[in-house]
Order: sequence, then structure tokens, then C-alpha cells
Amino acid sequence: MNYQDSINFIHEQFNTNEFIPLHAPYFGGNEKKYLNECIDTTFVSSVGAFVDQFENEIINYTDTKKAVAVVNGTAGLQVALQLVGVKENDEVLTQALTFIATANAIKYNQAHPVFIDVDVDTMGLSPSAIIDFLEEFGDLREDGTYNKKTNRRIAACVPMHTFGFATRIDEIVEICKRWNIPVVEDAAESLGSKYKGKYLGGFGDVAVLSFNGNKIITSGGGGAIVTNNIELGTKAKYLTTTAKVPHAYEFFHDELGYNFRMPNINAALICAQLEQLPTFLANKRELAQQYKDFFENSSLKFRWELPESQANFWLMCVEAENKKERDLFLETTNQYGVMTRPIWQLMFKLSMYKDCQRDAQVNAQFLEDRIVNIPSSFRNKQ
Repeated sequence: MNYQDSINFIHEQFNTNEFIPLHAPYFGGNEKKYLNECIDTTFVSSVGAFVDQFENEIINYTDTKKAVAVVNGTAGLQVALQLVGVKENDEVLTQALTFIATANAIKYNQAHPVFIDVDVDTMGLSPSAIIDFLEEFGDLREDGTYNKKTNRRIAACVPMHTFGFATRIDEIVEICKRWNIPVVEDAAESLGSKYKGKYLGGFGDVAVLSFNGNKIITSGGGGAIVTNNIELGTKAKYLTTTAKVPHAYEFFHDELGYNFRMPNINAALICAQLEQLPTFLANKRELAQQYKDFFENSSLKFRWELPESQANFWLMCVEAENKKERDLFLETTNQYGVMTRPIWQLMFKLSMYKDCQRDAQVNAQFLEDRIVNIPSSFRNKQ
């Protein structure tokens, strides 16, 4: 297709001839009001009313039982893995087609990522690939599943909902239950997305959300651990607040904890953003439909949600016919002031993960060669 037509169309959608970023935050609600209130109280650090308010609101929104606000999604993943029992020299099943934080959080626990392929249609961890791996390498024992090749315990599975599109999370959870493997749901990109009528983040033993500056709502930097297991949620709060034993004035810590608390001033910002989330979701779905209609008869395939799922369309993307077309589209759009971005480089291609066990990664490689993110920001129509 003529890429100039795509460039012109994108400029029209955002009503500007200036540079168009991939995903910019939008502050059109009570952000300044709540930030001023926070400053007026002087509680701008890790203790304050907005932290409590946000945790309660995210519980209600995601329909989970416990939420813990943390400094970022990566820290949340690190602690979530510890909560489900990941220890040094364990293994964690995950996908190579992901942002590096997913793999890094595993290494922060001194565990080993094992990279399993994704499904082409979801871009997320493939249930059938998990089954194939476990049938070949899994050894189910009394204390969990072990890898026959390495004799290490497979202590967790971390599926990631790529760009807010739901993976087949119910199938993954069921498979992992049969093999006694806890599931940590990397829902960093999927706040507001649903699968079979249920919000993502509510399927695994523990899940993690991200509110980085480019996410659908932002606290500048921040995240949340959510779970339906009250015991795990209470432990998450304890570990992320330095493992301090409650006392009116004494400081006593009875295990290694982390200073991973979300500051109150960031919580003030995210409370205001969360109020606008339904508006953001509707606005982005409208843009996604317009993209879908525009690209329908082109060589670029606009990625849409699967049946039984509802995407938040955080980052929208197109699929090129091949890597050559992908590269030309990236070069042309960026040259003309439209920011586009390839999907992440596969984790096993990075030096720190090149020796990790993996399967053939056929689908992940297919997607790495073809997927391009396109501008997906909220459009202010006022």
C-alpha cells in the first residue's frame, strides 16, 4: 500500500500535522486537584490517604480481593514471584515475546526463565506450547513439577497479555493446576481488558498491573499487585513496605523486605486517572475501529481482539506481510513524524538470556518480524 495514505490518515485522526507520539498520557480530570490536596497534607511519600483510596478502588475495579500499590510493575512482578514460592535456582515458564521486565523479574529472584512460544492470534503465551513442553520435560513429583533436562523445580508460570490483548489465560491456569505450577499473571498492559467477561488480572494466583507513563492510565511510575488470595495479598503489603512489624514507634523487621511502596503523591495522580478510565477505554476503542476500517483492504493487517475477549487497545498494532514490509513501514512513518515501533526483540536474543532453555519459538519469531505499534493515544475532542 501507499504508506503516505497511512501517514495522512493517522494525522487526521489526531487532528495535527505535528509529530504524533506512540502513546501520550492525558490529564483531563482531577489530577491537579488531587496533587494539590496531597501536597497540602504534607503526606507525599509512602503513607497517605490516596494510597489507601487507590488500593480500594483497584480492588473494586478488577473485582479482586486484595491490592497493593507498588513503585512500578517490575517490582510488583519480583515480589509476586516470591509470593508464590519462586526461589533461587528454580525455573519459571514465560514467553520470549515480552517487555524485558518480565524476564528481569525472574532473574531478580535468582531463578531461570524458560521461554515457551506464543500463539499468533493472541501474541501471548500458548497453552498448547506449554502442554508440549511439560509433556516432554515435566516430571510431576510430590513437591511440584521438575524439569527432566535440568532437574530444577518449575516454580511458576508467567503469561503476559501483550498490548492488552488477552491470552488464553483460563486454559493456562487449568494446565498449570494439573502440574502444580502457580500462575503469576503479567497484566502490566491490560488494565480494563476482559476475557470471557472477567477482567484480566483476576485469573492467576497473583497478578501485576503497571501505571508507567505510557500506560492506559498513569501514576508517573507505579504498579499494583492484585490477588484473590488474602493471605498472599497481606504478605505482598508486608514485603513491599520493608517487612516492618507493626508497632507504635519501634522499628523491627523480621525478614528481608523491600522499599517498593508507591508514594502518596503518585497515588493521588492515579486516583484521578482511574476516574477517567471508562472514557479512555471508549475513546481508544473508537480509534481502534477507525484503524480497523482503514486497514481492511491494505497489506497491513490491523490486530483486533479475539471472540470472548475485550481488549483495552492500550497499544494498537498492525501486522505486515513480512519483515521487509515491516521495516519499510517503520522507516517511512517515523521519517514523516508518525511514531511507530517494532515489537520487542525476543528475550533469548539478548546476551543475558541467550543460554536459557526454550522451544522452537516459531510463532514468536513470526510476530517479531511483522508487528508494528502505531499511535494509540487518547484523543481529546474538545
